[in-house]
Amino acid sequence: MSTVGVLGGGSWGTALALLLRGSGRRVRVWEYDRDQCGRIAAEGENKKFLPGIEIPSDVPFSSDMEEVIRGSDAVVFVVPSKVFRDVARSAASAGITLEALKVIATKGLEGGSLLRMSQVLGEELHGVSDRTAVVAGPSHAEEVSRGVPTAVVAASEDEGVAKEAQELFMTSTFRVYTNTDLLGVELGVAVKNVIAVAAGICDGIGFGDNTKGALLTRGLAEIMRLGAAMGAKNETFFGLAGVGDLVTTCLSRHSRNRFVGEEIGKGRKLRDVLENMVMVAEGVHTAKAALTLSERHAVEMPITEQVNAVLFEEKDPTAAIQELMSRKRKAEVF
Repeated sequence: MSTVGVLGGGSWGTALALLLRGSGRRVRVWEYDRDQCGRIAAEGENKKFLPGIEIPSDVPFSSDMEEVIRGSDAVVFVVPSKVFRDVARSAASAGITLEALKVIATKGLEGGSLLRMSQVLGEELHGVSDRTAVVAGPSHAEEVSRGVPTAVVAASEDEGVAKEAQELFMTSTFRVYTNTDLLGVELGVAVKNVIAVAAGICDGIGFGDNTKGALLTRGLAEIMRLGAAMGAKNETFFGLAGVGDLVTTCLSRHSRNRFVGEEIGKGRKLRDVLENMVMVAEGVHTAKAALTLSERHAVEMPITEQVNAVLFEEKDPTAAIQELMSRKRKAEVF
């Protein structure tokens, strides 16, 4: 695959474009904001989303999606979940082909429909929805763009397609494993963002390592219960798209979801936090969808329930923690 179109010029889209360019691919990036494309071309840097990282002139940013998709052997979707459907629909109109490998690097669930991003893409691309993979795992753009080593997973229900995505992204600093549990991978990397908001709340309140360790463990239990009810494989959640991404997102200073929670734990309102953020915290948008899925599948997800109450009902974070701590005594189960 010599030519790749990246749809999304945010921090992660930029980082993946540079990663692909470094392995010898010809890369073009679609960015919806024409003025932003001009600034990147003039400055050689995406100062808005990924400051401090040089963008070579042979990685062009364009607001013309058809120009970016045309002739691409692979198309990588790296846009927020709330606009994913619109972008997928535009890609269909722009001429994305059956032969092109479609790679999803968006972590989230669609509000309302509760669909995973691969399902949304399938609906919008209709006859060209085959050859789809998801790339996910512990991979903050700030580190990947600087060549800091990590490992991720390329998931597809078709093992051959997963291997193609593995080949596309594999480098000396970006190790890629394959997985055929597409459902488990997408669910794990989406819902862990909700747990990361909870982790941030604990940080904002001033709790310590014990609290964080307990929260991550019981958060993983929630994700696994929902995954089992929906048909995912348990072992997926102990892998890179499960524990790996969960730990990274809940602990990292780069995590937008953890940041949102931390600010709320300090007493700020969600609206005020989001208004001052340049990038998207997917956990906020995913929280409602995850809670609705838990109700639909009759799965107990108390942390997710309390995160929703804090985010959308202005419940006091300390009261939410106390409610979790005073739940009925039980055995530890996953």
